[in-house]
Amino acid sequence: MFVVELTFECFDNTTISAVDRAVNGLMDALRYNGQVLGREFPMVMGDGLFQVRAVCPEQDSLNPVHHSGQVMGAMKKLSEACLLSPKVRVLGRDLNSEASADNSERSWQVLYTTYVHTCSPLRCGDSLLPIPLYHLPATFNGDHKAVVRWQTEWQACDEIQMAGAFKAEHAALAEITEIDSLLSIKGWDIRGRIEYLTGIPTYYYLYRVGGKDRDSEESRCCPKCGSEWRLPQSLHDIFDFKCDRCRIVSNLSWDFQ
Repeated sequence: MFVVELTFECFDNTTISAVDRAVNGLMDALRYNGQVLGREFPMVMGDGLFQVRAVCPEQDSLNPVHHSGQVMGAMKKLSEACLLSPKVRVLGRDLNSEASADNSERSWQVLYTTYVHTCSPLRCGDSLLPIPLYHLPATFNGDHKAVVRWQTEWQACDEIQMAGAFKAEHAALAEITEIDSLLSIKGWDIRGRIEYLTGIPTYYYLYRVGGKDRDSEESRCCPKCGSEWRLPQSLHDIFDFKCDRCRIVSNLSWDFQ
């Protein structure tokens, strides 16, 4: 990942509220296209200009060739706030984040995230490196908003269950562990859409914790079709189960690792 700085210059008198709407509208559009990561983008005001810092998957993530229709629309609205198109400066690699997967061929991919990750939730199955969403055909309505929103919802449930101090823990845990939960159904459908658009086998990660004992955990079957899906050895030290028919991967219960 790379830290970038976007500089917006004023070409006429404007207001803080107009700038705020225009710049944050652009950052939202970039986020929903996978070109910037995270949800907070600090903005500072200088002498006739405004600067925003963000994290991008790659050095050229903000190249116009990657823009969605929504991003281009947000760019046009900058002029309404008397702002020029942003000048982009790459400050350097973010040492606290992962590198992105290259755009080469991959044998499979997986929809996988946790509450500590800000990178793309689509991972290369061969390397487990995140795949920038803008390298995919638009999943829904011109960009990848549905994927980013699913990730936000999954991470919210993960953080609640990891805290484990509220009654909401059980409801949140059910959403990420049960294949028929609303969140899992939504995610499994999204991974199907991605597979259809890319032609690459795409899997959904089903979180697993709890269970009776290790023996019963190792012998459990695919929750969707009931077939055996235990792998001979773990993939990436995370995935211990993989059903090629249902496109689901899962881990051995964290209680027994």
